[in-house]
Amino acid sequence: MSYAVQAEGLVKRFGETVALDGVDLAARSGSVLGVLGPNGAGKTTAVRILATLIRPDAGQATVGGYDVTHDAHKVRELIGLTGQYASVDEELTGTENLVLIGRLLELSRRDARARAKELLERFQLTDAGGRPASTYSGGMRRRLDLAASLVGRPAVLYLDEPTTGLDPHARNEVWDVIRGLVADGVTVLLTTQYLDEADQLANEITVIDHGKVVGNGTPSQLKAKAGAQRLEIRPLHAVDLPAVATLMRDLTGTDPTTGPDEGLLSVPVNDPAALSAAVRHLDDARITVGELALRLPSLDEVFLAITGHQSESAPARRSSTPSAPSIPSTPSTPSAATTRSARGTTPTHLTSERSRA
Repeated sequence: MSYAVQAEGLVKRFGETVALDGVDLAARSGSVLGVLGPNGAGKTTAVRILATLIRPDAGQATVGGYDVTHDAHKVRELIGLTGQYASVDEELTGTENLVLIGRLLELSRRDARARAKELLERFQLTDAGGRPASTYSGGMRRRLDLAASLVGRPAVLYLDEPTTGLDPHARNEVWDVIRGLVADGVTVLLTTQYLDEADQLANEITVIDHGKVVGNGTPSQLKAKAGAQRLEIRPLHAVDLPAVATLMRDLTGTDPTTGPDEGLLSVPVNDPAALSAAVRHLDDARITVGELALRLPSLDEVFLAITGHQSESAPARRSSTPSAPSIPSTPSTPSAATTRSARGTTPTHLTSERSRA
């Protein structure tokens, strides 16, 4: 199996704070590795090491077969990096931002303009290419930021919480862009604290908490580790909620819970026949349902099972029994604004130094 990114035993300390404590990561070529965890878990620190921005105190890591410490200049030829917040120049137009990056990467003026035009088309920003970036919406600015990280045609792209602060529509736009990149063969390492984002995009997931890897596997494998499936029932009429709750309790021996939408009742089950049994009981009781499903645990539930506390993106559940208390996270490590190239200090987008297609 070919891995574009591999890390073993990464350790990084900042004074008395241990940001990484023996972290292992592996991203298969042409796939998305989701690195999941709350703020302060160590996700950004891991990305900064893999991007050659900082050195690990212990452990080793390779990108495309090159060591991030001893072959840093080779690693930078292969990678692109987009941080948590868009770092485009708001006074420049979209086209000028991309041409500037191209020229700093030693593209000719003609090639830089051609690459800018190509990327603006790809990210559906052609009509806005002549406008200052300050006039862009949050989603447009993030797409321009992603385009800037691709000017050097990186084989590996680090996306450090790329949808932070975006509305749902803009998040979906970024997700579509990421899917397109992977379809083109780019390897993506995606850090996120949004569990639905990891579920949507990641081929494999590594869960980090307090600087340690606490879970690994595909989304389906992690869900299977979290335990039972859940039976979910939404009666068509709210007046039937108490009767449905009693029915579910009788079937499973457990009180059902409700999420933000109080019309949907949910209870863990271990018996695959629970769904058909529920259908029979509902029919006998002449209760009409609007929704009935048996599903695997969500990644929110996986996170709770693995770490002992909910993720920061998990919705609160209402239940007749107390829920597990959440543990506040420490502030995240600040994202890097610059990186050292073979020729000097350059913007984050210039992590990829390849100047020719």
